[in-house]
Parts: sequence; structure tokens; C-alpha cells
Amino acid sequence: MSISTIAGTALLGMRAQTTRISAIASNVANSSTPGYNRLNTSLTSVASGSVEAIVGPTDSDVDAATELTDLIVAEQSYNANAMVFETGADIWEMLMSIKRD
Repeated sequence: MSISTIAGTALLGMRAQTTRISAIASNVANSSTPGYNRLNTSLTSVASGSVEAIVGPTDSDVDAATELTDLIVAEQSYNANAMVFETGADIWEMLMSIKRD
């Protein structure tokens, strides 16, 4: 696996978590709206080995504790992907400096 593939996968992971956070924000914003059903984000792997976020409604109401827990998990997942991306960028930079020398 190449460094650019790793960085690309990390970017797709960050994008998936951003989608998840958007669904959580929508749930919190509409929690008192009559008839609103909670949005759930499903993360699925795709053929390239990365992840895709699919948002869809559920039959349940919004629960603040569930939304907060999901937000914490999404934040940690986003940060983990960001660290992978930054590490890949650092390795790429190191390889480029070795190549120049």
C-alpha cells in the first residue's frame, strides 16, 4: 500500500465522520420537532478498502445521551484518521528530503 493510498483512505475516513457529525447535528437541532425521526449513520467498507457513510432515518426518537455518545465516538474517529493523514504527510516529506539529498 502506498503512502498516497493511506492518506486517501484517511481523508475518506474523515469525510465519513464529518457526515456522521452532520447527522448528529441535525438530530439535536430537530429533537423537539414533532414527528422527527432520528437519523442514523451507517459506515460501510467499499472495494478500495476505505469507508463510506450512509445516512438514513430510523423509527426512533432523538435521545440526547445517544447523540452525545455518538458525537464523542465520531470526534475520536476523525482525530484518528487525521493523525494517520498527518503521519503519511510527514513520511512523504521525509522521503522527498532524502530524495533531494
